[in-house]
Amino acid sequence: MKIAILGLGYVGFTAACCIASEGREVVGVDPSDDKIDDIAHGRAPFEELGLQQLMDKALANKCLRATKSISDALEGAELAIVCVGTPSSTSGAHDMRFVADVSRQIAQEMAACETRTLTVSFRSTMRPGTTRNLISPIFAQIVGSNWQDRISLVYNPEFLREGTAINDYFNPPKIVVGTRDAAPSQIMEDLHQNIDAPIFTVGYEEAEITKFVDNSWHAVKVTFANEIGRVCEKLGVSASKVHEIFVSDTKLNISPYYTRPGGAFGGSCLPKDVRALSFIANDVNANTHLVDSLIRSNEAHKNHQIDAILKRLPKSTSAQVLMAGLAFKADTDDLRESPNVDLARKLLELGHDLKVFDPHLDPSRLKGQNLSHVYSALPSIGELLISKEEAEAGTWDLVIASNATADRLTLANSPVYATHSIQ
Repeated sequence: MKIAILGLGYVGFTAACCIASEGREVVGVDPSDDKIDDIAHGRAPFEELGLQQLMDKALANKCLRATKSISDALEGAELAIVCVGTPSSTSGAHDMRFVADVSRQIAQEMAACETRTLTVSFRSTMRPGTTRNLISPIFAQIVGSNWQDRISLVYNPEFLREGTAINDYFNPPKIVVGTRDAAPSQIMEDLHQNIDAPIFTVGYEEAEITKFVDNSWHAVKVTFANEIGRVCEKLGVSASKVHEIFVSDTKLNISPYYTRPGGAFGGSCLPKDVRALSFIANDVNANTHLVDSLIRSNEAHKNHQIDAILKRLPKSTSAQVLMAGLAFKADTDDLRESPNVDLARKLLELGHDLKVFDPHLDPSRLKGQNLSHVYSALPSIGELLISKEEAEAGTWDLVIASNATADRLTLANSPVYATHSIQ
């Protein structure tokens, strides 16, 4: 089965390498010349644990290639997987331009060949009703009234975490497949035949809201834990002991994941999906006060940690500060909405001498939103980065362990403040 994957960001390219590793023919499509060149020369376009090795295997077996041409990718394909971005718009809703644009391009290709059949699976996070009310009309208008005789639309959300994305692809908590009438899709069953996970085949809308529910719940857990952590700190109570008691209750308190008081949430999913769910809830007058408060509480936690850091710095002089980890999560180079970027910007604005150690971060390899986000906040990022040797040799007034990157350093006689773990 030949598979076209449209959009080679974190989700799309990781999926491309995972699927190709199973011996399937995968052709990725992306408008970025840099990404196409990276893949053609055997370079993974971003950092993800195990991705380079998986890509090397796929390229060696001639199962993977990349192109800018949708026509090329769709020629002979049975399945097209759409993984383009749905960034936040100014209102907080998802910006659906990329989804609409790629839908039109696929529809135009299908209209040009009346004998071709295709299943189109969307993985981009989008508002419930989008497949039925935005994407389906595009295909109907361009392909014609009988478009459903040749084209099957599916919504299949992904559950990948950066840093563990490959393992998450092959060992997901669940597989959700949304179809027009909640009927099974043989193509999607074939795609997932090597994956052992509970499978839910539902209507479009139930599948589409899954990512909002999951990501907002993860955001709720992070925010709740941090609010409790702040209260404990103010009362002189051990947040770590409270957490230990809380997570021991696996019957009612669910699990320890995302419940440890620590860093603010960030990255490419939780902030934008919480904003979008809040927008949707307001649009339908659902009054979701907790969801509405998540971003504000997350910003309050960033300010709380900045205040805690400033209390640890000398007040009379510019402090020598080392930040270990700038990405929102260790073992990635994703800086989108990273709370660590906000913290670095604030320290620089206050006149402190800041240096950053992050072994996976190379400014020359950043692309797209990742590139624009960090350079708008930290235009001097290239001057901030230092090597492991420089970090260990330096004398620091404070080391900020902003993610698990700090665990790779041997630091003597420097005070450490860990923003990512229980204090």
